Amino acid sequence: MPEFDLVAGLYVAPSPAGAYYAAYSPETEASRTLLFALMSENRSTQLDPTVLQKLTHQDEATALELVYRMQQLGLLQGHEEPIAAPQGPLDQVLPSVLADLAGDGKALLADSQGFYVATHGYHHETAEELSALSADLGNLHERHLRLLNHNMSLHSSAWGLINAGGVSEVGFWPLYIGKQRFVLVLSGVPNMNRPELVDLVWALSLRYAKH
Repeated sequence: MPEFDLVAGLYVAPSPAGAYYAAYSPETEASRTLLFALMSENRSTQLDPTVLQKLTHQDEATALELVYRMQQLGLLQGHEEPIAAPQGPLDQVLPSVLADLAGDGKALLADSQGFYVATHGYHHETAEELSALSADLGNLHERHLRLLNHNMSLHSSAWGLINAGGVSEVGFWPLYIGKQRFVLVLSGVPNMNRPELVDLVWALSLRYAKH
């Protein structure tokens, strides 16, 4: 087995891809365990072998190899200074986060019951109806999970309403945080490869995930 070493002095946090990977599926595995563990604190973590073993519940060699693989996949990022989680109540934090993720200025976050938690750009009535639709789509996806993920090997939980050119008009991205399922709804082309996606998952994780 190759030997790996941690770069000293770096504060490690999920990348946007890592935050999405952590939340896009309810299935538990080693990478998600580490990603959510990193988002269990209010600031990014400075890793050393002892801390890493505690976060992963694995021996040092296995944990280091896990970090290396996650780094190769772009799921982790290191910073010379600590990164802080969003501060404040969700109803104050989320609207500005959603604004930066919205492709054409419209976005919302809904819960599994079909009620929106926060919205940006949508009128109230539209937000209510899209939230109800997102709950129906989430339930539909979970009913057909075996077909989509196993028989067809489509390892995605996102749904989209597409136009004749194959471009999404509205996209629905389920996010599983602890035992809660949320759905991120974005109109137009999404801006998900942004730090705000980390902020969104991190803020929800601090409140709803059980570490």
